[in-house]
Amino acid sequence: VQLVESGGGLVQAGGSLRLSCAAFGSTRSIDAMAWYRQAPGKQRELVAAITHSGGPTNYVDSVKGRFTISRDNAKNTMYLQRNKLKPEDTAVYYCNARLIDDFPSWGQGTQVTVSS
Repeated sequence: VQLVESGGGLVQAGGSLRLSCAAFGSTRSIDAMAWYRQAPGKQRELVAAITHSGGPTNYVDSVKGRFTISRDNAKNTMYLQRNKLKPEDTAVYYCNARLIDDFPSWGQGTQVTVSS
């Protein structure tokens, strides 16, 4: 399975941005999916996760109430709607897919920069 993120870029604090993660290949093997992020000098952290059916979802405390994860299995795409962005949300965001018959798959990452 190949994952391709899109939607990153530069945004001002308080703004919104939606990330997309499109899956290609053996998409029927995809189970749960998640978004991770890695800021400069920090470890990669789990931001949000979603089950195959689209619910329930989990979020890291720092994004609760601001970020919303969703997926459209018909389009093999996962989304991360991010509102009220803060400078501390600046990071490379990675898409992750747990596969039922293989090791997890990762996207190449997309840079998001939030200016103050």
